[in-house]
Amino acid sequence: MMNVRVRLRPVVSRLNLPTVIKTAFLPGDSIESIFVATQVGEIFYIRNGSVRTFVDLSSRIIKLGASGGYDERGLLGLAFHPKFYSNGLFYLHYSVAGTQGPGALSDGFEPNPCDPDTLNLHWQNRERDFDHIDTVEEWTIQRNGQPQKRRALLNLRRPFSNHNGVNSLTFSPETGKLVLTTGDGGSGFDPFNLAQNDVEIAGKIIEIDVNNYPSDLQTPVVTRFNELPIPIQETLSVMVKGVRNIPGISYQRFHQQYRKYVGNVGQELVESIFSFRTYKPLLVTQLVQAAAMNVHSDQSGLINLGWRGWEGDLPTALVRGCSETSDLDEKTMVFYNEAISLSGSRLHPLTSYFHKDPRSDKFAGTALTGVQAYSGNSISALSGKLVFTDLARKDAHPQRGALAFTTIRADGRPNDYRVIQTDYDYGTKSAYYVSLGANQHQTRLFLGVYESMRVTDSYKGTVFEIVP
Repeated sequence: MMNVRVRLRPVVSRLNLPTVIKTAFLPGDSIESIFVATQVGEIFYIRNGSVRTFVDLSSRIIKLGASGGYDERGLLGLAFHPKFYSNGLFYLHYSVAGTQGPGALSDGFEPNPCDPDTLNLHWQNRERDFDHIDTVEEWTIQRNGQPQKRRALLNLRRPFSNHNGVNSLTFSPETGKLVLTTGDGGSGFDPFNLAQNDVEIAGKIIEIDVNNYPSDLQTPVVTRFNELPIPIQETLSVMVKGVRNIPGISYQRFHQQYRKYVGNVGQELVESIFSFRTYKPLLVTQLVQAAAMNVHSDQSGLINLGWRGWEGDLPTALVRGCSETSDLDEKTMVFYNEAISLSGSRLHPLTSYFHKDPRSDKFAGTALTGVQAYSGNSISALSGKLVFTDLARKDAHPQRGALAFTTIRADGRPNDYRVIQTDYDYGTKSAYYVSLGANQHQTRLFLGVYESMRVTDSYKGTVFEIVP
């Protein structure tokens, strides 16, 4: 792979934290608009250099940043129906105002490999002990051009405030279904092992058949698939399990197939990006029936990213400083039995990058924030490649995010990555790379940058276009 240098061209500034960047043609419009969703609930669109409000959901969003300003809730997903131009349908994923709860654990969580009780916790009293409720909704543009909510598709209780996914909605070009990427529910180390439990909604990538979704049912608030009415279950399928937290899914066409790219945000050691072409989604009704009968369903075509037994290609580990040598760490495998049981069924990453890395041409990462295939020609060195972003390099002061790329090897084996050099002067300000987006044909790339990690620090965001 060659060295790549790009320029960042500002598109819009003084935004709140941008969580989603996409493009679409508004009904009746002949110009593709850039849409930017912010964590606090605003959605703007940029057309001919003019910034306009599409919809403001801020009154519907849970109060953010109550404990120090950092928050992983808010407006997390935006997707346009494949026929948006003619039917005006779009979809939102956000954390609902007024749903703040006490959380599932009062004292936090750290697993202890020497204490089996810490490895086998269960989420009790779910209707009381939850952090908040996320909703996935269908909206439409009315004849007067104003957006209006049509219905809720899913209402999800979340055990903790973090790991709700981000850039969490898209439509599959293969199936035409709405795809929801949702994290494991939060805390750290997935206390209740929700990501590997087949009836738990947390820790999965789910396809929703919105075209056949029942229109006459009230959508309940749930945490498990088996709590949903059967007509709703029949419109859902699971394509991926073993998710910790995920910044969306990207599809890239190769000949007559689509390659799918997903990233799993790491725990202690490594950030991982996975790729797959073929998969066999399992109908939720099958998963629920198998669980009720206490039998194993055939999951040979289901993609499993391996969490919580595996963090990428490494067994999940606790990291502690060595008392004798302060510059070294002690790493202890946490979930040995789970790592063994998943060793033959999990998907291996396409590429990984680490929280500590001594190599001079790499970087020490913090958290994966975007994964996006690029199919354009203007940046020829990136054509056909996969671009990804990390929130902040640990070796950069002031804080700077990282932009990098990788590609599929002809032999299908895991590949390395290269850092993309960026030509932009942030001065003395921090620049956290919080989101990565593209236009509909993946010929343009957009980068969301924020000067702070606190959502309560307002209007510190800029969306850039990545250009040659």
